[in-house]
Amino acid sequence: MLKLKDDLPVDHRLAQVYRFGAGLGGVFLLFFGILGLLDRPGFLDTQGDRVAGMSSNGLLGLLSVVVGLLLIAGAAIGGNLASWINMTVGAVFVVAGFVGLMILDSDANFLAFGMSNVIFSFVFGLVLATFGMYGRVSRHLPHDNPYWRERHARYTEALRGPAGPPVVLRH
Repeated sequence: MLKLKDDLPVDHRLAQVYRFGAGLGGVFLLFFGILGLLDRPGFLDTQGDRVAGMSSNGLLGLLSVVVGLLLIAGAAIGGNLASWINMTVGAVFVVAGFVGLMILDSDANFLAFGMSNVIFSFVFGLVLATFGMYGRVSRHLPHDNPYWRERHARYTEALRGPAGPPVVLRH
């Protein structure tokens, strides 16, 4: 059975996709968080200050910096860890978009979310999760993909034999 924590070969080209997605997202969140903290907004202010077209308060700025650093660390480490971080953070952003939509214009809006924040959360979360799932979830994976091989272990084992060299199949 395929597990998402299975290791890719160190030099596999999918690792670059995971790293690029994590790094790009992390740098954006880091800048957004720093810019949000520079104005010294109220930590739990429900209205927030405008930063890059979105509203931000001290807590959202701090969370953005922390998550941005997490994504950058994932990009530095790479491999399946970067993929897992991308998928997890992407899912958290999508959930945050739904929660932000529910608490918009209420006293429970402790991250000072506005509609632009909600839209950003949905889009950023889906893009980040897509970067993390790239090459893992598809009907038409190439036959040299480690996830395809894991899903079709009996087929590749029958082709190469029990002690034969690894099989590289092309479409």
